[in-house]
Amino acid sequence: MSTAVNVRIEALAPEFGDRVGALAEALGLPLAGEAEFALQLGADGLQLQELGPEAAGPVRVDFLEGAVAHRRQHGGGNGQMIAKAVGIQSGVRPVVLDATAGLGRDAFLLAQLGCRVTLIERHPLIGALLADGLGRALVDPEVAPIIQRMDLRLGNAIELIRDWSAEPPQVIYLDPMFPHRDKSSLVKKEMRVFRPLVGGDDDAAQLLQAALELATHRVVVKRPRKAPSVDGQPPGYVLEGKSSRYDIYPKKALKAR
Repeated sequence: MSTAVNVRIEALAPEFGDRVGALAEALGLPLAGEAEFALQLGADGLQLQELGPEAAGPVRVDFLEGAVAHRRQHGGGNGQMIAKAVGIQSGVRPVVLDATAGLGRDAFLLAQLGCRVTLIERHPLIGALLADGLGRALVDPEVAPIIQRMDLRLGNAIELIRDWSAEPPQVIYLDPMFPHRDKSSLVKKEMRVFRPLVGGDDDAAQLLQAALELATHRVVVKRPRKAPSVDGQPPGYVLEGKSSRYDIYPKKALKAR
């Protein structure tokens, strides 16, 4: 994980000054100065903005509008590949740990389909974006029941999994970021922000091993379709789509409760 980039924090309007000050202290960010990125707080919530002449637009977590809302309203339900990968079926809604939460889109989809999902995000800035998005969505009467099935934890997933004291999750879901993902993904503004901040998940092999020890029923790893399996460890079976696939490491059959 890489954090060798300069980030400042700023309010987009005076009324957000106090909250920005608190966030600056909590995240250890300067309120001014030269930077490559700015964490900004405004009327639309918290966002991360790339700075410079060719900057992409801001990245924020939004469960109420845009692509996530469209997927919620018009998605394929239980027929979606991710739903099949984690084992959703009639009468089965597994308890899921998403150990690489990112912007929370996959976790939100699984929660929408009825799963209880714990999310882990280790990068503090992305964790702040995710917490902000969850908080804003919690006040929406239509989306709040979904958000209430999501529990965010900040920290290193490997350490949190190894020290797990609660009831173990049935399914652990991993979507590690790898340096060798195909270049077409880099044009997306999220990737332009994530790459410099997060780098590659070089400890994905250790994360997979920790997940295999904790999950009671299966571990699911999302991968680019042509990428090798994590650490060369072959999955039990694979669900393959046009651009990505799900490597599934089964331990025990999921059954209706």
